[in-house]
Amino acid sequence: MAKDLLEKGAILQRDQETYAIAPHLPGGVVSAEQLRKIADVAEKYEAATLKVTSSQRVAIVGLKEGDIDNAWEDLGIKPGAAIGLCVRSVKICPGTTFCKRGQQDSVGLGLKLDEKYHGMELPCKFKMAVSGCANSCSEPAIKDIGIMGTPKGYTVMVGGNAAIRPRIADVIADELDEDEVLALVEKIIAFTKAHGSKHRLGRVIEDIGLDKFKEEVGL
Repeated sequence: MAKDLLEKGAILQRDQETYAIAPHLPGGVVSAEQLRKIADVAEKYEAATLKVTSSQRVAIVGLKEGDIDNAWEDLGIKPGAAIGLCVRSVKICPGTTFCKRGQQDSVGLGLKLDEKYHGMELPCKFKMAVSGCANSCSEPAIKDIGIMGTPKGYTVMVGGNAAIRPRIADVIADELDEDEVLALVEKIIAFTKAHGSKHRLGRVIEDIGLDKFKEEVGL
């Protein structure tokens, strides 16, 4: 029976014959050259369509299995972590880099997190988001780690997710600077590794209690 090809970053489609691949575009920031390359590969291998994903990637949908390796070689872009037990994505809003409403540099911070954690293997699926203001365009309140910019620094929240059991994240710290955020994220990731649960972080927090979780990460 056909299945996802984790080692190739390929997701089996509904027809049980073709696959989708999603090149990694950190924070959805992409050059014109990269977009042309993605379009060229889609045309060359007769993909069914291109789909902009909720993880700020452009998925090439409807590839034959025999074309996957060549498609990746032509792209010259590493796969996005769209499947598997790992840090799936770091979703980023435009922040002070581009947006007139931005209050903090979500792009700068988000790209640092992406570089360090994207694709890191964990016992569970894990998502992050960084928003430059309270409008929360990157949806930090429904991510395992959500970071929201304010005029006084960053607010950090944990345990959010959508999926079959939606959960709004709990705020655990605010008015942090970038270095403090990075240090706290490192502690949360270390906790996730050590705890070893296959469940999303929100479920773990519900099981052990928010106070216990905060104690475990040094808050």
